[in-house]
Formats: sequence, C-alpha cells, structure tokens
Amino acid sequence: MTQLLDLVLEAHGGLARWKSFDTVRATFLSSGGLLPMKGLEVPAPASEAVAAIQEESLLIQGYRKPEWRMKFTPESVEVETTAGKLVEERSSPRKSFAGHTLWTPWDLMQVAYFNGYARWTYLTTPFFMAMPGVKVTEIEPRHEGTETWRGLRARLPEGIVSHSAEMEFYFGPDLLLRRHDYRFEIGGGVPVAQYVYDLVEADGFRFPSKRRAYVRSPSGRPIHDLLLISIDIRDYHVEKR
Repeated sequence: MTQLLDLVLEAHGGLARWKSFDTVRATFLSSGGLLPMKGLEVPAPASEAVAAIQEESLLIQGYRKPEWRMKFTPESVEVETTAGKLVEERSSPRKSFAGHTLWTPWDLMQVAYFNGYARWTYLTTPFFMAMPGVKVTEIEPRHEGTETWRGLRARLPEGIVSHSAEMEFYFGPDLLLRRHDYRFEIGGGVPVAQYVYDLVEADGFRFPSKRRAYVRSPSGRPIHDLLLISIDIRDYHVEKR
C-alpha cells in the first residue's frame, strides 16, 4: 500500500477495524439520465444493499419486486423469490455487455449486475483498495476550487469487477473521499467523474451520503448537463454476521 492509502484508510475509520467486520449495508435511492436510457423507472424505488467486506458479493432484498432478492458475485448474478424459487440467473454476466453503447437498453440480469458491482464498490470504498491483488499508486493531485485533492489510482485484479479495471479516487485535505473517476466499460467506455458529498459516520466509519456522476470532458471536468446517476445513500450499518 502507499503511504497516502494508509492515511486515507485511517481517516475513513481504520483498516484493522474494517477487517473485523463482515458486511456493510445501506439504503440506496437512485435517479439520473442513465436510468431511462436503460429502460428503468425514474426514480428507482429505494432498496437496501448488503455488501460483503472480505470478498466481492452483494445482496439486495426486495429487488424490483417486494418478493424478489438479487445475489451478485463477479462470476454470476441471480434473482430469486424470498421462498428460494429461481427467477433468472446468468453466469459470466459481463460478457453480455459486448458491443454496448451508453444508450443500449439492459435486460433484468444486466441491471442486476450493474447494481451489484456498483453498490459493492460504493459501500467498500476506500477499503477495497487494500484487498489482495489491488495495485494502488499515488497520482497527480487535482485542484478543485480552493482545495487540492490528492489522488490514488487503483488497478483491479481478475476476480474483482467495477465500472472499469482502473479507477482514480481523489481525497480532500481531511483525506476523505471527494471524487471517483472511471470509464463506464459496460456503457461504451464513457469517461465519468463522480462527486461525493455529505459524509456521515456509521459505526465509526465515514461514508458519503450523496453521489453524483457526470460525463467527464477531455479536460477532466464534469459536464453538469450530463448527469448520469444521482444516488442518495442512508442508514449505513457495518456489522458482524
């Protein structure tokens, strides 16, 4: 790990404490221009996601219907009823996005896969950067307004998936997360700048309660007229099984 990552992890609640827990959960309410492009309801109904801390997996109860739940891992995604009856499943789900652009509609399993990896990433940032195989380097800082934000680039290993295999994260003078940059690989590789706001404390950890993702210009600036995703997150809990 880099010295900056060590400082960032401590500012967000401490890596040793994080590893002593098993899951982190929160309630998500999403809106933004991406949802109607993919044929989804705007705003999407609020739903609670439970992310594993030691590995990449996620569960959403009441997924799309009150009697459904969704289970995600990088290798597979499935929707079943609360009684355990399979609705639909897909192995190697990322392959189904081949040839997609930002405007390509998604089916049920593609939406589930996106929700799975995105919510897992959001719930475990920045701690997932300390997982085995993730390569982290410090990058040039960004100057935003009157602040200088220090940056980290995370390269994901096989077995961990997210918006892109390489992503950048920027942290304010307090070493708390301010911005998350990536290329939206399952949406044609569109460059995105996601800003985070209004951090809250839960169980001794710090998490953003608002995320706003914009298409990113060649200069790295967000294009505010192109808001892809607006996410409000509440009721964080970090727990042991």
